[in-house]
Amino acid sequence: MRDKLVDESELRCPECGGIEFFRDYDRAEMACARCGLVISERIIDMGPEWRAFDSEQQDKKARAGAPLTLTIHDKGLSTVIDWHNSRHLKPMSPAHRIQIYKLKKWQQRSRVSNAFERNLTFALSELDRFASHLSLPRNVRESAAIFYRRMIETRLVRGRSIESMVAAAIYAACRQNRIPRTLDEIAQAVNIKKREIGRSYRLLLKTLLTKITPMTSVNFIPRLVNKLRLSHEVQKLAITILESARSMGLTSGRGPMGIAAASIYIASILQQVKCTQRDIALSANVTEVTIRNRYQELMRKLDFVVKI
Repeated sequence: MRDKLVDESELRCPECGGIEFFRDYDRAEMACARCGLVISERIIDMGPEWRAFDSEQQDKKARAGAPLTLTIHDKGLSTVIDWHNSRHLKPMSPAHRIQIYKLKKWQQRSRVSNAFERNLTFALSELDRFASHLSLPRNVRESAAIFYRRMIETRLVRGRSIESMVAAAIYAACRQNRIPRTLDEIAQAVNIKKREIGRSYRLLLKTLLTKITPMTSVNFIPRLVNKLRLSHEVQKLAITILESARSMGLTSGRGPMGIAAASIYIASILQQVKCTQRDIALSANVTEVTIRNRYQELMRKLDFVVKI
């Protein structure tokens, strides 16, 4: 069974010069992802020596805990006493129950011993809540946690709202991982003013000296197409229109979401798919006037005829 592509930065394919490889553990081989040339044989399988066919077997056979994560203040190294009694235990006496309650409370207090950990505990819990509301993947949460930890180390959060700094870290992580989330969406999800999040984000970039490339309009196309339930042909044509507009310099100085919405609107008309400006505006969180303006700009410069 082949796993996902692995970037081997120190290796290079002698046949095509590629730097992406995949590992085939059934054959114990590592091959080039571009030409298929076998680079290495008899590779070591780093996975477990046992097999599990359901989650119950996996829990019984596993001999290690959860992996380290930066989304927990202690990186998941400490133990946790559950607040709920197990169903398999016999009913406890009141005195024993009070004793267990005290142990749980002191164990929780011992995990957070200073102001730094208290701030990090609250911030990371808020980060997890915001990320769940935005449906962000695990890698974005880890990147956002790294940004916030660096902000705490540089004392950037002192005297500022924790929620706004967490939102700025999430926005920076989304842009770093090429996840199409706008500042308006994040502000609406965390219930904080867009201006405050933008101020915190600019401060993050200035203080941490982090270089993050801006999001392009193409990154928003697949998400809008899925929300509008359009076909793959519309998506391909919209990307082609955007690439042509970018090569002619029509996207510079324009909002990426508005340009993407106008491209989808043009592509839906060319493909004779019914999709109104109102539907696209609601999905893209822009106004219909913005779509019409971008649509007219693209129509004046690009060489195709749209029949409405």
